[in-house]
Amino acid sequence: MNINLQRGQASRLLLVLAIVILVAVIITYLVMKMAQKPPAPPPPDSGIQQPVYSAQLGNIRFVFENAINRGSLLSVSQITDQRYNYYKTGISTGEKFIQVTVGAQNTGTVNTENGAWDIENIVDSEGRNFTPYEQNHVEPWLPTNNACGELLRPAFNPSPCTKIYEVSKQSTGLKIRVVTGKDNSSNNLDSGRIDSVLLDLIVK
Repeated sequence: MNINLQRGQASRLLLVLAIVILVAVIITYLVMKMAQKPPAPPPPDSGIQQPVYSAQLGNIRFVFENAINRGSLLSVSQITDQRYNYYKTGISTGEKFIQVTVGAQNTGTVNTENGAWDIENIVDSEGRNFTPYEQNHVEPWLPTNNACGELLRPAFNPSPCTKIYEVSKQSTGLKIRVVTGKDNSSNNLDSGRIDSVLLDLIVK
């Protein structure tokens, strides 16, 4: 009788001990979980699109170089091409002239075709498009090394293309559209089969 009692007490003792150990393990696990550093929250999506100053279209990399607010007058004293020093009058506008320079670089292994790329309209934050001023009218004020659409040799420094635009004084958030023909083909550019992208402008 005493032996059975001792056995029963031993069984209860082992059961209690097992329960205590189980509780201790659960408590230890919970304490360790609470002590762990919570995962960092994902960065907030601000919804603000970062400005784009360069872009790759095929083998041509376009890079924004500069944009200058030339005010409302292209004066005779500002003529850069001395072949036109016989000009007696400038060009004025009721809005503002913006001069934009974008570089184009060949990142491929062979020459691009002549006439395979260009810069086109300025686009403002309201989606308004401003076409380049006719080159034959503003050429006296353009750099003499203007290389718009010229053949690009592999890995040479970017060739600058500069155009002048008449833009509304109200326009903000200006971007410039750059284009190349599909596969950097001049025929595709002429036929309207193009790749294009908008680069942001910093106007000074």
